[in-house]
Amino acid sequence: MARLRVEKVQEAIQHEISNMLLFDVKDSRIQFVTITGVELTDDMSIAKVFVSLYGPEDKHEECWKALNKALGYMRSEIAKRIRLRFAPNLVLVKDTSMEYSAHIQSILDKIKQEEEGKSHEQED
Repeated sequence: MARLRVEKVQEAIQHEISNMLLFDVKDSRIQFVTITGVELTDDMSIAKVFVSLYGPEDKHEECWKALNKALGYMRSEIAKRIRLRFAPNLVLVKDTSMEYSAHIQSILDKIKQEEEGKSHEQED
């Protein structure tokens, strides 16, 4: 039963942080950000927030600094919006799974092109 509550709070935190980044946080450095997940400890004291950054690579560092600067605001808002007695400490974690999957996809596309090239050579 306790784990079910943790999972519900995780989903609520992810939803609220996404909304805050869309509508409330006015820092112009925060652009092309997606909250991909939240992992909450069983005692709900620490929440790992997984963040994917998109857009130009040179803007990622500025965006990361701005996100870390907004952590205090996001924590206090989470406590209000979800009505938690104790708001969890938020820890941002870069989620590179999308980049990794894009890399794997490009490798698969390259292999497919090489296979098609070999089949065309054998036909000639």
